[in-house]
Amino acid sequence: MTVAVTGATGQLGRLTIAKLKTLLPEGQIVALARSPEKAEKLGVPARAFDYDRPETLATALAGVDRLLLISSSEIGKRAAQHRAVIEAAKAAGIGQIVYTSLLHADRSPLSLADEHVTTEAMLADSGIPHTILRNGWYAENHTGAIPAALAHGALIGAAGEGRISAAARADYAEAAAVVLAGGDHAGKTYELAGDEGWTLTELAAELSAQSGRTVPYQNLTQADYAAALVGAGLPEGLADAIASWDADAAQDALFDDSRTLSRLIGRPTATLTEVVRAAL
Repeated sequence: MTVAVTGATGQLGRLTIAKLKTLLPEGQIVALARSPEKAEKLGVPARAFDYDRPETLATALAGVDRLLLISSSEIGKRAAQHRAVIEAAKAAGIGQIVYTSLLHADRSPLSLADEHVTTEAMLADSGIPHTILRNGWYAENHTGAIPAALAHGALIGAAGEGRISAAARADYAEAAAVVLAGGDHAGKTYELAGDEGWTLTELAAELSAQSGRTVPYQNLTQADYAAALVGAGLPEGLADAIASWDADAAQDALFDDSRTLSRLIGRPTATLTEVVRAAL
């Protein structure tokens, strides 16, 4: 069995391949990347794989049995790019596709959901056996703000007291590797999230405890948070999107207490204490 991972040089892709190397024999893993030379450090064979060059994709998938389709990072282009991969996978005779979707994509208010729902429908229509990994929020989405919070003496956001069931990126990568490596996962959809939900107030409190500095959480309106992000140098469109996701989180759009992720990987997901320690 040969397993291939798209977006192999991205953060999730690298972690997934590292875990796969502990689960599968040497020679069964292929890294697919837009720039395969950047994948050399992964220690597995690499092939050029550019979502925007659909005519080349089927050739790159030759001999692959299972494919991890990591959702594209190009919001707005995802549906077309994913369609190209799915069509190439069908042409190449791929036996199973594993797709990284969004937590509760079919009912999520997040603006990110639409392209994931469209991709899930494409997979259903393709006739290819597939597994949907509906990944919740990455803890790193928020711990990435720690340097700025320490520099300015406050963690800002617009999530109110909404509970966020975030997990470390490594937890989601391990789940993908477990599904790719074996077992009866075809036809299943997994809602994946961290074991514990936490608020940004709790994140700020944990940051304060570990850093030895007082770093409160300052809740802003969605508009004010977007403006603050623009002031920090983010493009306006991205700032508006991030602020909207926080506003959705305030309504518990990022909460899930099923613990499906920890059952799938056979261990608890990273705790708030652990993800803050890792960030620091």
